[in-house]
Amino acid sequence: MTSPSLHTLASPLGARHRPKRKGCGIGSGHGKTAGRGHKGQKARGKVRPGFEGGQTPLQRRMRKLRGISKTAYPQGRFRKHYAAINLGQLERLEANSEVTPQLLLERGLIRKLGAGLRILGGGELTKPLRVKAHHFSASARRKLEALGGAAEVV
Repeated sequence: MTSPSLHTLASPLGARHRPKRKGCGIGSGHGKTAGRGHKGQKARGKVRPGFEGGQTPLQRRMRKLRGISKTAYPQGRFRKHYAAINLGQLERLEANSEVTPQLLLERGLIRKLGAGLRILGGGELTKPLRVKAHHFSASARRKLEALGGAAEVV
């Protein structure tokens, strides 16, 4: 099959709908009032979006919110997000191996690195590992060094 040319391109069937023919007689199904109902301001046109018939509009009833809200950024707008992993999750790696953030990404132990890798002390580790990360919790560093491993800050 040849590739399509500009003059042969067409939308797939069902992708395009015929426009409503408003005000084109009874047979169109949108004749007489053309879908606007009977009388009133909306039938005659000239009513702007957001107009509520003279009632104070919603947009003016709401209070003005200025600046950055604490609900959107409770820990601060420029907070760094680290990829965190527990020591127990490193148990599946080989003994005496060098653990880097790139290795953990490749193995699927972390999804994305963000501002860096943070090693936490949760779980049990039974083999020595040389771990390179951006931050270690005190318990994680203590457990790694007790097993004869190393905790190196990148």
